[in-house]
Amino acid sequence: MIRALFICGKARSRSPTAAQVFAEWPGVRTDFGGVSRDADDALSRDQIDWADLIMVMEQRHITRLNERFGKALAGRRIVNLRVPDRYRFMDGALVTLLEERAGPYLRDQR
Repeated sequence: MIRALFICGKARSRSPTAAQVFAEWPGVRTDFGGVSRDADDALSRDQIDWADLIMVMEQRHITRLNERFGKALAGRRIVNLRVPDRYRFMDGALVTLLEERAGPYLRDQR
């Protein structure tokens, strides 16, 4: 079982979509959060502690993670999926892109 935490800015489209898509995969548990000050579901330290693998949508999210959680990230695997902020929640193109980019990190759990 792998615990995958998906992070974007406001936690409105990309990270909740990823969490929903991959929650259906056997052997994968998911959660999501946002690193922007006005995120709908703000990321917490408990989520960081829970995660085996952290996946961000953009490089700037890694910067914000480091600013807010610094030492809590030590030893954590963080992957930048490089998913631009131009999709709506559960957009078909977003789902496809997430499966292509995050899928290989989670596929071994299926």
